[in-house]
Amino acid sequence: MKNIIPRPEYPNPQFERSDWINLNGEWEFEIDSGRSGRDRKLYEAERLGGKITVPFCPESRLSGVGNTDFMSAVWYRREIEIDESLLKGRVFLHFGAVDYEAFVYINGVPAGTHKGGYVHFSLDITKLVRAGKNVITVCAEDDTRSPLIPSGKQCYEYNSRGCHYTRTTGIWQTVWLEFVPEAHIKSIKMFPDHINGTIDIQTAVTGGGVLSARAFFEGKQVGAASQATGGGFVTLHMELNEKYLWDVGQGNLYDLELSFGEDKVKSYFGLRGVRMDGWRFMLNDRSVFMRLVLDQGFYPDGIYTAPTDDDLKKDIELSLAVGFNGARLHEKVFEPRFLYHCDKMGYIVWGEYPNWGIDYSDPKNLASVLPEWCEALERDFNHPSIIGWCPFNETWDYELRKQWDELLRIVYNVTKQMDPTRPCIDTSGNYHVVTDIFDVHDYEQNPQIFKLNYDRLMTEGVLYDRIEKRSGRDRQQWRGEPTFVSEYGGIKWVEGNENGWGYGNAPKSKQEFLDRYKALTDTLLDNYRMCGFCYTQLYDVEQEKNGLYTYDRKPKFDTEFFKAVNSRTAAIEK
Repeated sequence: MKNIIPRPEYPNPQFERSDWINLNGEWEFEIDSGRSGRDRKLYEAERLGGKITVPFCPESRLSGVGNTDFMSAVWYRREIEIDESLLKGRVFLHFGAVDYEAFVYINGVPAGTHKGGYVHFSLDITKLVRAGKNVITVCAEDDTRSPLIPSGKQCYEYNSRGCHYTRTTGIWQTVWLEFVPEAHIKSIKMFPDHINGTIDIQTAVTGGGVLSARAFFEGKQVGAASQATGGGFVTLHMELNEKYLWDVGQGNLYDLELSFGEDKVKSYFGLRGVRMDGWRFMLNDRSVFMRLVLDQGFYPDGIYTAPTDDDLKKDIELSLAVGFNGARLHEKVFEPRFLYHCDKMGYIVWGEYPNWGIDYSDPKNLASVLPEWCEALERDFNHPSIIGWCPFNETWDYELRKQWDELLRIVYNVTKQMDPTRPCIDTSGNYHVVTDIFDVHDYEQNPQIFKLNYDRLMTEGVLYDRIEKRSGRDRQQWRGEPTFVSEYGGIKWVEGNENGWGYGNAPKSKQEFLDRYKALTDTLLDNYRMCGFCYTQLYDVEQEKNGLYTYDRKPKFDTEFFKAVNSRTAAIEK
């Protein structure tokens, strides 16, 4: 078993190099309950007390640890051998994600830190490594109950309950080494033009030379560009002599090869454009109804981490099988490999941030949210599957204190500055401050009431908003923005004699479930002022039993029923 590397695939297909070493697998491990390990200089220890399988968090069964209690700090140690031939250029140590604050040491010497539990970070460790044996030590500190630490759906109580689930601590995505020439490409940002069949590629490079790019479609070269540079930022403009649009269900991707001296990077892109046009969401200048489902990215054995790459792909296939064309990637920044499969399969998604857990009334949380959110925007900008951003979800009062509206306004404005190409929802459901789409959440279980409420959007030009009615117009007010019901349903269905949690009154039979699902969904499909819906949810998660599939991804009902209901033409598409 020690020779089997879990999650062996390259972690980021949009920026792939050939000279790399996957560091997943067995590491030494130790829980530091007193958070005293740095004072005790555990980074100098010759060994740690236990073992763990990376990249699975210590709460998970796949990690081999399975400790679901709170862990204020955890330590990792790994010895590696590096051949001298690999040390000619720069050496980077990459972490897909470490929750929450990471302290990294190489051969006992501090190499760098990173705060934020959901995004990739890299450290240049060239000066700290040597030929032969090297020791990597990582300390991860976390406090799920801190109002200054975003934690998404991780439960702040000992036991999972309601819509909060098992926590994730420490390393939960792939760790890898990369060997890069001194002159190399640091980053790429792509702006495809689906109308004119071109792409602009903004790059940051270190050192001087000629930057070259070639585009291929199904193995055939369809474009090329190059430019000399002395270093810094350079933009390539490429004309494509064959145009294939990326679309829903059609993941037409162009392969992209970049070279800069000895540095070679593989990437890809999709030709597509998204925008809002009145009430309509436009994909490639065509009205597309967003048939979304809530996907929370949890796995029974891996918690935040999919056991295999195929498991990532399978979740998209399960969604497509029941007629959805996309998902809200809910309260979590999903890993690049998942987005890669979305790109390949023509699956539209909203990129979100795990904002739950923080105190929205405290201005200090701008420093907790904004840096990591900017890292997520930068990391995932090039994915054609991402058709919108949502940095916050349901910003409820914190200990009876109202949200600091400027927190949402600033994050929204920065999002639009970093990415003017996609719509942004400031806070899904409530409490909106400034937003491109005014979405609402509504778990009304009576289809007749649900229909009467939302038909008013067509008949009276009035958006039913239960949050406004509950909290008053001073908290949020619809001003005619495009809208959709981005959470609805959540219908509880428990197999056998299990207990479970769901929204509202559970149906008494499978037929009642199906009838309710169809009636609720038909209301939204038939509303010509609705640009989409998002059903809660794709699969059960732990005690929350309102998925169309069980937690282990088994269908609860006939999937063809949902496919027929969800797939028909929506009023706004006619």
